Amino acid sequence: MIEPGIELAQRWLLSPAAWSQFALLIVAYILAVIITRRLSPTLSRLLTPPSDQEHIIAQTRRFVLIFLPLLLPLFAYVFTAIGEQVVRSLFDSGAVIAFGKRVFLFIAARILVKHIIKDPFLKLLGKYVLIPAMALYAVGLLDDVTVALNETVVNLGNISFSVMSLVRGAIAGSLLFWLGRWSNDQSSAYISKQDMRPSTRELAIKAAEITIFGVAFLLLMNIMGINLSTLAVLGGAIGVGLGFGLQKIAANFISGVILLLEGQATVGDYVELDGGESGTIVKMTARATILETFDGRWIVVPNEDFITTRVVNLSDQGSANRYEAAFSVSYDTDINLVPDIIEKAVSTHPDVLQMPEPPDCELRGFGDSGIDFAVEFWVNGIDDGKNKYTSDVLFLIWNALKDHDIEIPYPQRVVEIKGQLPQ
Repeated sequence: MIEPGIELAQRWLLSPAAWSQFALLIVAYILAVIITRRLSPTLSRLLTPPSDQEHIIAQTRRFVLIFLPLLLPLFAYVFTAIGEQVVRSLFDSGAVIAFGKRVFLFIAARILVKHIIKDPFLKLLGKYVLIPAMALYAVGLLDDVTVALNETVVNLGNISFSVMSLVRGAIAGSLLFWLGRWSNDQSSAYISKQDMRPSTRELAIKAAEITIFGVAFLLLMNIMGINLSTLAVLGGAIGVGLGFGLQKIAANFISGVILLLEGQATVGDYVELDGGESGTIVKMTARATILETFDGRWIVVPNEDFITTRVVNLSDQGSANRYEAAFSVSYDTDINLVPDIIEKAVSTHPDVLQMPEPPDCELRGFGDSGIDFAVEFWVNGIDDGKNKYTSDVLFLIWNALKDHDIEIPYPQRVVEIKGQLPQ
């Protein structure tokens, strides 16, 4: 492979046509440098949008702007291609200038990987796949390497495949699934902004994810040359096995779809299950629903439990909930005054609602030490343990009773002593 290269170099050095092509390459490069230096500032000024603009046109202008470093090799390539037509018409030869065109493409690929691509995965792929491939193409060895890889066959039992198919599958698979991940992120962000029920939104996101990666898998099978019909029997056997071995997973998956469709429990709801688990739904996956408790712990609950057991939904995405706070007053109190005092005090809390009902103070009974009352009140949200709404309301009750000189009784006991007291 080295000797033909040396012979080609000697032939180029002794050929007037080759020297003229070298001169054209130099002229094309100098001309590309001059035009790029004059054109780049103008294009940069025209393409740079105001910093406060975020609409689609501004984003498109910013995207095009990052490709300005490619102007130099692309202009050099275009001018070289024009010169190639002239040289071929004069000398009926253009090997040197064709080599120059390939070199300019290699430079463009190197600039693309080094200065333009920011994604770590794409940069890695460009560094170890694109640049070596363009280097082989520039020196005219890409076809030979491709033929060699196609002829190198790996045998695994009755299955045989070429090394080239493995390389093609690895590259295509990496690109397809990276593109699938990117597309899934974009579709999820778009669906999340739409005005729809949270459950419908989650279902749409999951459906988009399954569709995107399903299409990516089918494309990869096509690129690798695998006939999908040959997988039908194997897929049927695997399906039967999965049906028996993964019944619970299938049941949880279907239950998750039903939950998303019906919307009886969705992300953000506070729920209590029959098994005693309770918390806010923070995530719904294909297999399970994740609850977050008040103390920050996550509970993973199979979706099937939401379908087959009793579930109490305490929030239903912001609906009002009723709570009560109990207290007692002394038997010396005029109890007819207490309801009005307490209801007015509780109504001053900014989170206490007047609808569907205003605060309602009720007499609950006559206790051993005092008269028992309870005030019922409605709020939007969940009482976070005993440290949120109920705590605030008890403070209001305490202050209101103190302001009206109403005594909160201590426990009282009557002790009867029989016989003579000890001396």
